[in-house]
Amino acid sequence: MADVVIFRLTVRVDPVDEWGMHPFSCRWLSVLGLSLGLVWGPVGRGAPGEIGVSVSAGAFDRREAIVSLEVPQGWAAFTQAQAPNGPAVPFQVGADGRGWFVAPKLAKGATETFYLKGALPSSVATNRVTVERRNMDLALAITGRGEVCVYRAAPTPLPRADIKAVFQRGGYLHPLFSPSGKTLTDDYPANHLHHHGVWVAWPRTEFEARQPNFWEMGVGTGTVLPLGIAEVTEGPVWGGFVARHRFVDLSASPPKPVLNETWLVRLYSLGQAGRAYYLFDLTFTQSCAGLSPLKLPEYRYGGLGVRGNWAWNGRDNASFLTSEGETDRVKGNTSRSRWCAMSGNLDGQPASIAVLSHPGNFRAPQPMRLHPDEPFLCFAPTQAGEFSITPAEPLVAHYRLVLFDGPPDRAELDRLWNDFAFPPTATISMP
Repeated sequence: MADVVIFRLTVRVDPVDEWGMHPFSCRWLSVLGLSLGLVWGPVGRGAPGEIGVSVSAGAFDRREAIVSLEVPQGWAAFTQAQAPNGPAVPFQVGADGRGWFVAPKLAKGATETFYLKGALPSSVATNRVTVERRNMDLALAITGRGEVCVYRAAPTPLPRADIKAVFQRGGYLHPLFSPSGKTLTDDYPANHLHHHGVWVAWPRTEFEARQPNFWEMGVGTGTVLPLGIAEVTEGPVWGGFVARHRFVDLSASPPKPVLNETWLVRLYSLGQAGRAYYLFDLTFTQSCAGLSPLKLPEYRYGGLGVRGNWAWNGRDNASFLTSEGETDRVKGNTSRSRWCAMSGNLDGQPASIAVLSHPGNFRAPQPMRLHPDEPFLCFAPTQAGEFSITPAEPLVAHYRLVLFDGPPDRAELDRLWNDFAFPPTATISMP
């Protein structure tokens, strides 16, 4: 029989940061015991010695809700979470020390305890998130479902001979796919060669009395260089990567680094309980590469950009829907929105991309640029006036992207935004 040492542990969980990008606040009030051997009871109930995670839905009904919390060392041995009379679901501990699982369903105001156990039963199918290196790229996929997106980890080959070398760049996502396999994004489109799937850049800037342009690559005064992959994660709950980029002022002699940028991308294994979708998070952090700040004057676009499939070109070939219910892309331009969806027909059937902006983002709800004739949207905080990225104050932004077939459903996107903005809270309960 396994030895059992019973102890009491109280943890205060700070739910504000589900990203793993900032310090976690916890307080160990009492710990008695030096080792723990767990005696597993019947599947589906909390037996003596089982560790529980209590999940509170808060103000919203939850379905396939992402649950994340800081966990003690050694918890990687737990690979499943199960509520009484509920299905076993995968439990994953990341390199950041956070535990993750997906709560299948939880009613508004309800709290349910999920008990952590060892290996998942062989009868429980898992759709693992994989990250495959293809030459210099990373392909993210969900087993049993398909490829979701590709990260371009190096400057990409130019797709057409007439494109000048100055336009070449890497450090972006393309293509993005719908669950049925339709390509949702474009790269180097003929009418905007500097658009690349999902990317981040700034057009109008001031740096040491110069004006490097990191958006319009053809100007030749600025560029964004991918520096490499810092971390790759695969797992049954999420998989993704950490990548590093550098914004370089080409108008300086010699060229001078301006910003260091870190991308954290997490693709989650969910989107099957109801209408199918893919969902991933993109968090970027931009910090000064030296002692000089980067000033960003007021301008109509800049920041996170999304370029839709070439088939959506033309005013009548793409549709937009904002969280405020606006479908007129001209009226939606410059409006502030919690989320925005862009859609159009591909092979005769509609497909969509939605971008959800976190309420903790700078100037949230952020104003948007919606192009009047092309499939392009951008959350652009510079529309609300100038600001600066300084050595003392980096810029951190969180976005969640949802990829799906068919037109957007406003109620469903509101539900997903609520999960993103106000995730369920979780606390640890020990025997």
